[in-house]
Amino acid sequence: MATVLDRTQAYLGTPRRMLIGEDWVEAESGETLAVEDPATGREIGRVPAGGKRDVEKAVAAARKSFDSRVWSGMSYDKRSALMWKLSDLILENIDELIQLEVLDNGMPTAFAEATISGAASGLRFYAGLCSQISGRTSNVGADLEFHAYSVAEPVGVVGIITPWNGPMATLFTKLAPALAAGCSIVVKPAELTSLTALRVGELALEAGIPPGVINIVTGIGAVAGAALVEHMDVNKISFTGSTSVGKSLVVAAAGNLKRVTLELGGKSPVFIFDDANLETAIPAAAMGIFANSGQVCFAGSRLYVQDGIHDKVVAGIETFAKQLKLGSGLDKKTQLGPLISSKQRERVLSFIESGRAEGAELVTGGGVHGEQGWFIEPTIFTGATQDMRIVQEEIFGPVLSVMRFAGMDDVARLGNATTYGLGAGVYTQDIGKAHKVARLLESGNIWVNCYGRTDKTLPFGGFKQSGWGRENGPEGLDAFLEKKAIYVKL
Repeated sequence: MATVLDRTQAYLGTPRRMLIGEDWVEAESGETLAVEDPATGREIGRVPAGGKRDVEKAVAAARKSFDSRVWSGMSYDKRSALMWKLSDLILENIDELIQLEVLDNGMPTAFAEATISGAASGLRFYAGLCSQISGRTSNVGADLEFHAYSVAEPVGVVGIITPWNGPMATLFTKLAPALAAGCSIVVKPAELTSLTALRVGELALEAGIPPGVINIVTGIGAVAGAALVEHMDVNKISFTGSTSVGKSLVVAAAGNLKRVTLELGGKSPVFIFDDANLETAIPAAAMGIFANSGQVCFAGSRLYVQDGIHDKVVAGIETFAKQLKLGSGLDKKTQLGPLISSKQRERVLSFIESGRAEGAELVTGGGVHGEQGWFIEPTIFTGATQDMRIVQEEIFGPVLSVMRFAGMDDVARLGNATTYGLGAGVYTQDIGKAHKVARLLESGNIWVNCYGRTDKTLPFGGFKQSGWGRENGPEGLDAFLEKKAIYVKL
């Protein structure tokens, strides 16, 4: 009987193709992209390098399925049942999906398991919301000559562009509400991490979701992603990635004023007050930056510690960081995996060097780890100032800047001194103080005495240059709906 590893190797050993309509196809150009294991740097497979013509075919397939109403016209209970079936298949194949995610992205097994099971849970959450799509009636100022009401309709053909740091998690954050709304979809996964998206395409067809409802085009963002954003027959783009790419996407989407949801970068502040429970705060704040090797959009990369406990907290986080086990995510003991690529590792190393050059004190880490793969040691700086690059710019690596603050009067000044506003944390045993800090910080997500917890029932998104719109919750469903008002003269 074939093991999970056997199935994974067989999957990787078979040429991958893109899903367009009901067909699995190569790129029209015949070109492919290498799939690399970040833990070793070795090639483990290849995926098609889709281009403009491939995107055009995928959009045409999505448009055909949408206009035929094979999905958008399906009753909510049938649509919900098929989404639930897909979630069942994800869980039935979770061991294989975990291995693909770990090999493709480098994340630890436990992290992959949490995100993939969360994807299935999110799909079930939105399957339940299929029956909640509705409008409302109005008495039109008590005018008896009119009956007026509104309806909510799917926005149409949706382009979903996902990042490499959380492939399955971000895919289903977008795909699940788009399916619930009745949209037809073209997915462009990150070129570095396309494997699980392609496997999901297979599972979606197996679940009975009609061909053309989900299409998957792999390829370079500047080519396939750009073609999807610019396409005049795409009604909406949902994108997760860097702020710089998000800004260029807004310009490219202007051709037909397509709707846009953006979940972008962050430079999230965390405050530890002197009354905090340090047994909780120190490991939580540490993993707020080191989880997934710092490759998290809301990573708590700016840590502010009240003066009286600063040295104790730094020592605690240093000890914690030195005890973390780095290695391949396939080893279940691994706590920190590699960075996604050699390019990303060089980028993070350049930030570390800039921190040194600008006068911050390197407490621990700062170098590469191991003889193969793209590993960087968990790194801690102290003595940084607000104007330094390591404090202002998103690094997307396991690099923490620890700074001092005096008290409540410093929170807004320090915490909000950034162009971002995605996440923030506060550690204190004073509940009144916690609520005040939460109100002061300009951020879409605030965590008190914890960090990074999200739930599908609540909105997720950012202030300022951390994005437009909200995902998760009913707000995430609304992002894929259009509202129409209808007036009937009696």
